[in-house]
Amino acid sequence: MITELGHFALLLAFVVAIVQTIVPLIGAHKRWSSWMAVAEPAASAQFLLTAFSFAALTWAFVTSDFSLRLVVLNSHSAKPLLYKISGTWGNHEGSMLLWVLIVTLFGATAAWFGNNLPPTLRARVLAVQSAIAVAFFAFIIFTSNPFVRLGVPPFDGQDLNPLLQDPGLAFHPPFLYLGYVGLSMAFSFAVAALIEGRVDAAWGRWVRPWTLAAWVFLTIGIALGSWWAYYELGWGGFWFWDPVENASFMPWLLAAALLHSAIVVEKRESLKSWTILLAILAFGFSLIGTFIVRSGLLTSVHAFANDPERGVFILMILGFFMGGALLLFAFRASTMEAKGIFGVVSRESALVTNNVLLAVSCFVVFVGTMWPLVAEMFFDRKLSVGPPFFNMAFTPFMLVLGLVLPVGAMLPWKRGQLTRAMAPLKYAFLLAFAIGGLVWAMQTGRSLLGPIGVFLAAWLIMGSVVDLLSRTGRGGDRFGRLLRLPRADWGKTVAHSGLGITMMGVAGLTAWQQEDIRVAQIGEPFDVGAYTLTLDGVEEFEGPNYLSTMGLVTLAQNGREIAQLRPEKRIYPVAQMPTTEAAIDYDLARDVYVVIGDPQAAGGWAIRTYIKPLTNWIWIGCALMALGGLLSLSDRRFRVAAGARKAATPQGVPAE
Repeated sequence: MITELGHFALLLAFVVAIVQTIVPLIGAHKRWSSWMAVAEPAASAQFLLTAFSFAALTWAFVTSDFSLRLVVLNSHSAKPLLYKISGTWGNHEGSMLLWVLIVTLFGATAAWFGNNLPPTLRARVLAVQSAIAVAFFAFIIFTSNPFVRLGVPPFDGQDLNPLLQDPGLAFHPPFLYLGYVGLSMAFSFAVAALIEGRVDAAWGRWVRPWTLAAWVFLTIGIALGSWWAYYELGWGGFWFWDPVENASFMPWLLAAALLHSAIVVEKRESLKSWTILLAILAFGFSLIGTFIVRSGLLTSVHAFANDPERGVFILMILGFFMGGALLLFAFRASTMEAKGIFGVVSRESALVTNNVLLAVSCFVVFVGTMWPLVAEMFFDRKLSVGPPFFNMAFTPFMLVLGLVLPVGAMLPWKRGQLTRAMAPLKYAFLLAFAIGGLVWAMQTGRSLLGPIGVFLAAWLIMGSVVDLLSRTGRGGDRFGRLLRLPRADWGKTVAHSGLGITMMGVAGLTAWQQEDIRVAQIGEPFDVGAYTLTLDGVEEFEGPNYLSTMGLVTLAQNGREIAQLRPEKRIYPVAQMPTTEAAIDYDLARDVYVVIGDPQAAGGWAIRTYIKPLTNWIWIGCALMALGGLLSLSDRRFRVAAGARKAATPQGVPAE
């Protein structure tokens, strides 16, 4: 009964979404206040109905309702509760229901907290947001219905993909979708502004918190996915330039560019056209990512679906929204004339440089991701674009970005002098250079990647700190003024420092990693770098829904035991699929990463060991970037329309 109610709620939400798309748009065009007022209750109703539908599907998974086809294909009665719940979105149909739930959540949030928006803009934003929901409601109902019943339910299910039965991946999709789908609000604001024919400083202020929230969620989601890939796949890496990884990384880059570009619109009313275009493209790349994951055109270790027909439907959605938005953008180009004029050396120019670097790096990732498909379709050649291409083509842009960020933050608006901006940073630069030189001296004969990465990281971190301190002025009580700085200033410093720490982690791991592959005999110690490992034994046991072969490994250094590691190989009998569970001794300076392989005919077990310097700095940096975004988001000036009331007095709207 609950399943039928969930299905009915989904259909009713679809109808409400259609009403919310049409009525407020007509009301805004005619200036009919009562028609525009339909948007707020419709947005709330749409979200509540979708939430009920999602809750009904979750209940079916929790209770192992095997009369539902989706539950049979993606669950099992012996599965732990956490993975029964995450099984709701660990498949194509359920994940799309989560997708549309988040679309409606953002729309409802705009209705609840957008009271300071001009009535016509608010109505149009909610209508455009609902139009996106309409498209995906139609996609779910007509191609991916999660509530299909089976005539003869089986005794048990076929289990969830064992790779997805992990805490990191249980929480990774919701955060990723909050970021992916959250960019739909920036898109809705952009299209609504184009319809109104007005893009001003107030618009820049309104769009920033939505973009910032989406960027924070996307940062958390990507970090969780990277962490999962690191310890779960058993490959020892944190990023593989997989198409699905790239699908989330491209919108992240464009969202970062949009955040910085919106600052120029807000402060100087410049870069209007570029900012609108970025808002359109950021969500467009979210749709491209959805297409990549679900079309089956590109293979990935964690793609959701392999159905070209569904891919065509998503391609139609992409074409409609991107084509329509870009056509509207072309028609309204004359209304987005920039007002602010700035010199070559200015904060505006620095932000333009930031935007160009982020946008071009996104284009590089896009080309590398899609080129195998293009080569096969047009040249009949099967190609594989792997990490070497991405590392060589993408890294230079990030290096330049790391160099430019601290300087750009110190430049004044409109026009400035490079020497004056650099003056407070000279000691930070010298210290960063000295640290990089020290690292080079310690690793003479090795790659330059490590020293350069450490230099850039130190430069970014210390430059961010100098920028923050420069805002306290001169004289006494600088500490008190520091504490009273707006949270957005603190947020920028924390986020930029987080980027620096992540760069240092990536550089350290890439430059100084040690790897050892051998056949280890039980009881015989072996050395890897500064550490001694001993395989003490191998045990077999049965888990809740898997069979495990676990190695017992003692890790020691200088004769002193540090840790007992237990790497595993698991077999999930229902899915008939093996997984590798790496054993990791975590430390701030390094990880010791151990993977057990198969038993050997001559005796012993295959053991892979990695010494991974600074690995955890990657995720510490990601956490700091997300924290910086949250700090900025908590600044009262960046709440929706806060501080913009004077800049945008709502136009009077006559009654119907």
